Amino acid sequence: MQLDRQQLQTSLERGRKSAYLPFSLHIFDTVSSTNQILWDLLAQGASPGCVVIATQQTAGKGQWGRQWISPGGGLYLSLAIDPQQLPARNSYQLTLASAWGVAEKLRNCGIDLAIKWPNDLVLEQRKLGGILTETKINQGKINQALIGIGINWANPVPKTGINLQMWQAIKEQHVIPSLEDLAAQVLLGIESGIQCLFQEGVNILISHYLQLLTNIGDRICVNNAVGTVVGVTHTGELHVRIHTDGTRLSRKPEIYLQPGTISLGYCQSS
Repeated sequence: MQLDRQQLQTSLERGRKSAYLPFSLHIFDTVSSTNQILWDLLAQGASPGCVVIATQQTAGKGQWGRQWISPGGGLYLSLAIDPQQLPARNSYQLTLASAWGVAEKLRNCGIDLAIKWPNDLVLEQRKLGGILTETKINQGKINQALIGIGINWANPVPKTGINLQMWQAIKEQHVIPSLEDLAAQVLLGIESGIQCLFQEGVNILISHYLQLLTNIGDRICVNNAVGTVVGVTHTGELHVRIHTDGTRLSRKPEIYLQPGTISLGYCQSS
């Protein structure tokens, strides 16, 4: 399975109001990792807006060094962006922006997508996709960055996952008619999220992100204490308010969890 370049370009042009990123498309059937191929292209002089797309990866990468299982029939995409010398400590803003942008774009198409902290796209409480941001730092500033994303289209998924073709068939709602249309919406979503971050500011971005976050109000256990998720900080930390007893919340203590220090998990689907 391979994307049709002309159909993808047509979908991009149809859905685009402004060209914030000059997309340069590199389309493959199978690659080791779209992120790695894109880093290679950047090393050869490629510019922000360069895109690598495949429908299968043999060595996909997930968050925190995990393997990303990438069977055929999915959408695996990496986009180089201009990080505008964002401080390295704020690198997770790029992930939050991309997650919100893609979720919002697909919601506008009729797919009731939400975000699971920090970087998962969820549909009916199951994982539809995930995002991996990679950066290169110079003197405390991000000077290169790419956004990698995998979306389940027609590929097999675990019980905690869902693919978009399966969902559309069950709902009898073919709102995304092709893989090319999905790729276009994902690219436009990343673009709009990054544009929001750099043009409207992180406060606006975080307010948008929190509106789609499924974890607000979740009760979680941290170091044998029970708390409730109340927000996400500008640097991507999960804001948790710890319970003083079994029922009431205190104003303090409040804790902030770095991405990767806790997994909020998925319920097994029957």
